[in-house]
Amino acid sequence: MKTFSVYSIIKQLVFFSFAATLSSCASWHSADIAVLQTENDVLAKLGNPTHVYQDGQTHLLEYMHGRRAQATHMVRVAAGGKVLSYEQVLTDQKFAEIKPGVSDKAAVLRMLGAPYENVYYSRVRLEAWSYPYKESGVWNSLMAVYFDHSGIVRKLENGPDPVFEPREHRRF
Repeated sequence: MKTFSVYSIIKQLVFFSFAATLSSCASWHSADIAVLQTENDVLAKLGNPTHVYQDGQTHLLEYMHGRRAQATHMVRVAAGGKVLSYEQVLTDQKFAEIKPGVSDKAAVLRMLGAPYENVYYSRVRLEAWSYPYKESGVWNSLMAVYFDHSGIVRKLENGPDPVFEPREHRRF
């Protein structure tokens, strides 16, 4: 009969929790989706999308992943059902494509997908869509995109995601 020490059990628990964490993080990263695969191949590999958006002659399949949806992948599909692109869209580069005074809600949905949450600030009359993401692939950040009453982007704000801040630093 084999006996286990407390140290041995803790070591195994740490190993298995680390392995589980790595496997869950792996699901955030790109799947084996290639250009010119079919939409049916994507659905077989990734399942049903969280949202679908029409964009001219193409459509986008949105896949939100991870804690607080920190990763969102978009699959662009041509009218004939072939994959044109597959990318993680919650990145600094994609946020930079949003143009205050020009971009509207529909454009932001096609660029970033659905927000994790939205809030209306009556005092300033702006609606904020929040996108938690891993800034530079490392920091737990939150990008807020603010819209006026006509649905036009007025500003973007980025900062640390308060959910991940230590309790003593939280304002609420």
